[in-house]
Amino acid sequence: MESKEIRSLLPEEINEKVKGYKSELLNLRFQASVKQLANPMRIRAVRKNIARLITIFKEKINSQEV
Repeated sequence: MESKEIRSLLPEEINEKVKGYKSELLNLRFQASVKQLANPMRIRAVRKNIARLITIFKEKINSQEV
C-alpha cells in the first residue's frame, strides 16, 4: 500500500487496516514456524505496511490537535 493511498484514508480506516495487517502478520509468523510459508519476504512487507500506516496515522492525529 502506497503512502498516497493511506493519506486519503480516515484515521478510523487506517486503524482497521492496521488490525487487518497485524492479524495477517500473526498468520504469517505461524506459517513460518510450521515451515509452510511460501514467501518469507511477505513478513517484511507486512511489517513495513504496518509501520507506514501507524506513522501516517500519528501524523494525522497530531495535525488535528494543533
